Amino acid sequence: MSLKAFHILFILVSIVLAFGFGAWELVAFFDGRQTLDLALGAGSLVAGVALIFYFRAVLKKLKNMSYL
Repeated sequence: MSLKAFHILFILVSIVLAFGFGAWELVAFFDGRQTLDLALGAGSLVAGVALIFYFRAVLKKLKNMSYL
């Protein structure tokens, strides 16, 4: 697996984990109403959105590089 393919896969997994953790923390907030759960959930969702922008920038920068 090339460095480009690994980087793309790693970013995609990170996006899924950030949104999954954010959703999990928001559900925990609505169950228990703890401020930390809200902060962690919102922070994870913001990180997921930031990772999407980073992913787009990486794809644009590495578009001419092969996957091998």
